[in-house]
Amino acid sequence: MTFQLSEQTATSKPDLYAQLTSQMRSLLAGERDLIANAANFSSLVFHALPDVNWAGFYFLKDGELVLGPFQGKPACIRIAIGKGVCGTAAEQRQTILVANVHDFPGHIACDNDSNSEVVVPLIAGERLLGVFDVDSPLLGRFDDEDADGLNRLVEILINASNGVS
Repeated sequence: MTFQLSEQTATSKPDLYAQLTSQMRSLLAGERDLIANAANFSSLVFHALPDVNWAGFYFLKDGELVLGPFQGKPACIRIAIGKGVCGTAAEQRQTILVANVHDFPGHIACDNDSNSEVVVPLIAGERLLGVFDVDSPLLGRFDDEDADGLNRLVEILINASNGVS
């Protein structure tokens, strides 16, 4: 299968996420492996969203978050539940937007160039699978439209992948 990354022509965030939703469905069509899908998912988001310097997954393993597929600089490998933005999103099972990561209590600085972050928990039924994390070098880069769009994309990933329900 060959996938062509479409040129983003959206003029608004809702339009951008509508395009990404269509591309994500196409990209994941016919593939059920969670790790393969997560790898392509992180690549698509990294290359399609402007002003992003890291996009990737941490999966829950033995009570902690362990680095999964990602795009960007090398990252922290393990994060405790409840620690940093990723661990807090996992613990609360809620999407967290952080306009300035340096103001977030207990922020874990994997990349000093990151200044804002959005983290979406991966939840299948009642089970926490991990989190999807996106960082930006810009302060205040992410807003509720990003959170909504990324949550819809994560739902596509979960529904497209085996072994998550």
